[in-house]
Amino acid sequence: MSLSSPFSPKRLILASSSPFRQELLGRLGVEFTAISPEVDERARESEMPEDLARRLAEAKARRIAQDHPDALIIGSDQVAVLEGHKVGKPGSHAAAVAQLRAASGKSMRFFTALCLLNAAEDRLQTDVVSCEVTFRKLTGEQIESYLRREQPYACAGSFKSEALGIALMERLDGPDPTALIGLPLIQLTRMLENEGMKIL
Repeated sequence: MSLSSPFSPKRLILASSSPFRQELLGRLGVEFTAISPEVDERARESEMPEDLARRLAEAKARRIAQDHPDALIIGSDQVAVLEGHKVGKPGSHAAAVAQLRAASGKSMRFFTALCLLNAAEDRLQTDVVSCEVTFRKLTGEQIESYLRREQPYACAGSFKSEALGIALMERLDGPDPTALIGLPLIQLTRMLENEGMKIL
């Protein structure tokens, strides 16, 4: 995906195959290429969710840097946690039903890590943005209706906050709503400007 901008560097790469992250980055009006990194996303023993997200975001960027040593590379990763347990992408309707039943009336925290790697100079900027989603008390009928309509099986937590999933929520607490979707644009704007890219 690419959008033209007079301020974009020649090589800005989003280390992700996620269409959600590509759409978000496109909002900034910068020209970029999206490349899927191949990294092991398994957590290390006793690794905290925030640390896992930060490590994977950097690992994705550094993996792309191996083949693109002159690029400016964006890496991001998100880890969701409910009652101390990591919540992944459901992958199926049954798993999504189970996730939303477990989340009903409770709060789920999302740790979204962001890094910007200037590969040519090995200069790295990192941040982790935390958002907490409190879900309404959901009936089985509401869960089924939502899942049939949106089918968010590739989304951690089984919902899309930028679409109909907002109807599942009681409240959202966090400094950047785009972090919940998967790419914190407020922080990314600052990072890109630190590298000389004028967004405005």
